[in-house]
Amino acid sequence: MKTMLCTAAAAGLMATTATAADKTLTISVYAFAQDEYKEALYDPFEEICGCDLVVETGNSVERMAKIEANAADPVIDVAVISAHDAYALSQKELLAQIDSTRLTSFGDLYPSAQDPLGDQTAVGYTFYASSIVYRSDLVKINSWADLLDEEVAGRVALPNITGTQGPLTLLMLSKALGHPEDFAQTITTVGEHADDIVTFYSRSSELAQLMNQQEVIAAPVGRFAWGSFKESGLPFAWAEPKEGQTGGMNVMVMTKGNGNEDLAYQFMDYWLSSEVQTRIAEAQIDSPANAKVVLSDEVAEGLTYGAELINSLNMISPQDIVAHRDAWVEQWNAEVIR
Repeated sequence: MKTMLCTAAAAGLMATTATAADKTLTISVYAFAQDEYKEALYDPFEEICGCDLVVETGNSVERMAKIEANAADPVIDVAVISAHDAYALSQKELLAQIDSTRLTSFGDLYPSAQDPLGDQTAVGYTFYASSIVYRSDLVKINSWADLLDEEVAGRVALPNITGTQGPLTLLMLSKALGHPEDFAQTITTVGEHADDIVTFYSRSSELAQLMNQQEVIAAPVGRFAWGSFKESGLPFAWAEPKEGQTGGMNVMVMTKGNGNEDLAYQFMDYWLSSEVQTRIAEAQIDSPANAKVVLSDEVAEGLTYGAELINSLNMISPQDIVAHRDAWVEQWNAEVIR
């Protein structure tokens, strides 16, 4: 973000720098779209607050581990992560409770984003739908079960169980296969088809490359990655399976005892405002959790937008994911990643 001045030609400049140095907020975020976030969120906030943002990125495991390792003396003030990862941190008592009265747009958020963990330690800032992206000139996808069909065998990718899309895909495959409460049976079925799967991807960028190279013609993906397929020049389509779409919510959290709560609340409040959520949505970075955001049809087409779509998503509770994740991973490693 802003570059700190180590020396200055004038005392006035030194005083200004010292003032800024006294107001520094360290945030931990996803690595994607950082140039766009800088323009839409980080730079405008620094101008308003007269402070500096230190932005740290990385995958969820790395970022969560850093929060846990520094619990006694937090080095991260605010983090944005998946709802289930936030719940895992909350269960370890690493998160501060959020005083919603200090967030002026709190009442404008969709109800499900206001207290997604049920303990006031997180607030939702974006929703994402997930469905299947496919080559419309080569195959037609009508059901999540089509991912295991012979028509796409050897040309389909699935997300790894350890990624955000993994449990969501299990949810919808289980529903399509007729046993929505039995992920174990679905994992076994995926294992039986493992030789037909090109890869079990961990990052959407990895999947986009495979699909653009035409090695994969169908795969589950989050709506936030749809733009890279839509703009590729190839005839990709977004499926609307008969079982519906799945999805999730990303949330913002504040570490317990970070000592920088005032600036953290200011930043969170700014990000949740209808002004900023609109600007981020119009830049096609993230879908809004603020229900007052109004978007054109053209912009909304690339996002997870509106109460009707959000309320229709098949979602897994953070509590269920955390409770069963270890068992899913163990079975997955034994039967799928052989």
